[in-house]
Order: sequence, then C-alpha cells, then structure tokens
Amino acid sequence: MESRPRDAESRAALPRFSLIIPVYKNEGSIPELLAACAVLCGEVAGALEVVFVVDGSPDRCWELLRAALPTQPFASQLCLHSRNFGSFAAIRTGLGVARGRVMAVMAADLQEPTSLARDFFRRLDAGEADVAVGVREGRSDPVLSGLSSRLFWWVYRKWVLPEIPPGGVDMFGCTRQVAERLLELPERNSSLVGQLFWVGFKRIEVPYVRQERRHGASAWSFSKKVKYLLDSVYAFSDLPIRALKWLGGTSAAVGAVVSVIVLVARLLGKIEVPGYTPIVLSVTVFGGLNAFGLGLIGEYVWRTFENTKGRPLAITASRHDFPGSRGAS
Repeated sequence: MESRPRDAESRAALPRFSLIIPVYKNEGSIPELLAACAVLCGEVAGALEVVFVVDGSPDRCWELLRAALPTQPFASQLCLHSRNFGSFAAIRTGLGVARGRVMAVMAADLQEPTSLARDFFRRLDAGEADVAVGVREGRSDPVLSGLSSRLFWWVYRKWVLPEIPPGGVDMFGCTRQVAERLLELPERNSSLVGQLFWVGFKRIEVPYVRQERRHGASAWSFSKKVKYLLDSVYAFSDLPIRALKWLGGTSAAVGAVVSVIVLVARLLGKIEVPGYTPIVLSVTVFGGLNAFGLGLIGEYVWRTFENTKGRPLAITASRHDFPGSRGAS
C-alpha cells in the first residue's frame, strides 16, 4: 500500500530535462561548457540534468569533469567509455542513462548554443512535437569548411534522406518515447541522424546560427565525413545496388555492340592479331566492373556480418552521479 506514494515521489524527483553531451578532445572548452550548462539550468528552473559521455578522450576531459561536476548547480552524470567508440555511440550511451522526460543532444565545442537546447526543452515539453532538430540559418566556419559541409549535406539529401534539412543536423531533441525507439535500433556502422528521421514521429525545426569554434580543432575529419556518408548510404539506401544493376546492363549492351564491331572488323581483315581486341576489352572493362561489383556487395555483406556479432556498441568503464548544489541543498 505504501509503494504508490514512494513511486510518485521518485518520479517527482527525476529531472524533467536531460542534456546529453559527448566529449572528445574538448579539454579547452570544459570551463565555458560548464558555465553555459549552469546558465541553462537557471533558464529551465533547475529541472535539468546534464549527461557527459567522455568517449575515450586522450586529453584531461575526464579528470576536469570529475573534479568540477560536484560543485555545479545542476545535476549531472559522468560516463567514461573504455575507448573511442564514436560520437553516435556516446550519444546512445547518454540516451540510455538519461532520466529526463525530454532530452537534447549538444556537442561539447559550443558551436551550437545552449539556448537551442532550451528551445527544444520548452517546445517538446509543451507537446508541440516529439522530435526537434536544429536548422542552421548561418555559420561562422571558415569558407572552405563551409563549402565542404554544404557539399556533404547536398549529397546526403540527394542519396540518403531527402527530408533532412539542407544544412544537416548536428543537434536534436526528443521525448523519452522517441529515445527508447532509437535504442531499439542497435545497428553498427549506421547513422543516428538517419535513424532519428526513420522512426518518424511529429517533428519540428528550430533555426539557429552556428557559432565559431574557439577551442581546439574539430575531430570531424574528411575521412570521417566520407565514412559517415558511406555508412548512411549503405544503411538507408539501395542506390549503390541499383546503380550497379544499371551499370552492368549498360556495360553488357556496350559489350555486345563492341563485339559486333570487332567481329565485322575481323571478317573484313582490319584486325591482324587474332583475339587481341576482345581480350583487351574483356579484361579492362568487364574485369574492372566485376571487381567494383564484388566490392560493393562486400560492403553490404560486411555490415550485415558486423550486426550479427551482437557486440555492444560501446563499453562504459565508469559512471558517476552528482546531485548538483541545488539538489544537495
């Protein structure tokens, strides 16, 4: 008979909002990041917890957060991955341990303002939608970086998800229901953003201006962008297989025409070396096509094999809870 009041009291003690921040090579931005989270805590009347997931960062992010979080005004959790598993794995870890009814994800470099998370919390908590995504109205990145980013997201919209905003999605918020659905999709080498759009639900877009990075260098290298794009294509599109089918059909048609030409030329005595032309054509054209097709199919087979292993997407080596100075008082 006494369990119901206790359950109600426990639910009331849970934070209403959870902000999830993956951390990797962000040692220089930790003081400003904590100050921004403290301001956000005041803006949402203290009903906030911040979940920091240190994704095997080689710098002192873990030590700095471990020392500073007990004195912060907001409740927090600090998770440490046993190694670097990637930002999507860190976000999934944060979604799994977060206790809020509404959640938001933000990078630790402060290029996305915490005011965007505040807008996510208010609009999702008011029931306007189940998912909120940040849409860039402008950016303070260098010109070359901005051009490459726009090209990247143009290809992403063209080949993977046409409904994704033109500037892509770096920050999003969702309800607990959506977070639970995302955690039911433990796919390796996939795109969390793609999964967020795949699960559906009611979605809103919140505009913002991307800020200039003030500390450190981005770990989002060109090779990681290419891998992310390929993972997204293989996970959410059959375009490569369809392209291979049409390429194979076109090559077969071209090969048939060339074969007729070679045969006619042979009969007319235009080709003096027997078998030279067809051998060269078959080796260069069809050999390369076969190698390309095997590699393309192998990408799908490898990803299927990775998903059948059943390994966890990340391993948490340590986790700490801090009530925050407001919660302690």
